[in-house]
Amino acid sequence: MKLKVLLRVIGVVQLVLGLLYLFIPMQFLAMMGQSVPQPDIAYPLGMLAARFLAYGVGMFVIANAPEKNRFWINNMILIQVVDLAVGVFYTATGVVTLAHSGFPMFNATLFIILLTLWRPKADTAVLQPGPASIGN
Repeated sequence: MKLKVLLRVIGVVQLVLGLLYLFIPMQFLAMMGQSVPQPDIAYPLGMLAARFLAYGVGMFVIANAPEKNRFWINNMILIQVVDLAVGVFYTATGVVTLAHSGFPMFNATLFIILLTLWRPKADTAVLQPGPASIGN
């Protein structure tokens, strides 16, 4: 039950990020205190938004049968590990301040720990190449 709730929370976070990067990318960057890039960067941010949105919806699908979707849970752990590593790198090198990176790095750390602890065990997981309910 707690894993299903966590997967849905992560899904909501992904959907919110996706919607913000899709519809108000420059305003969202400014709200976070980031440098606002040239307007043409909205194009790759829109493509990034598609991935946030797809994974956000996917988290809700995965939450319905986490034991059949360990592969996708592990992928979200990988995403969070990369997010954390990027945050640590750019904070350590002074590109961003801890005030800008602290909350996202906290979230990534929390999600890594909880997903790792709560994911289905490998021997009970049914490995599938995609979310269990797709095509069913």
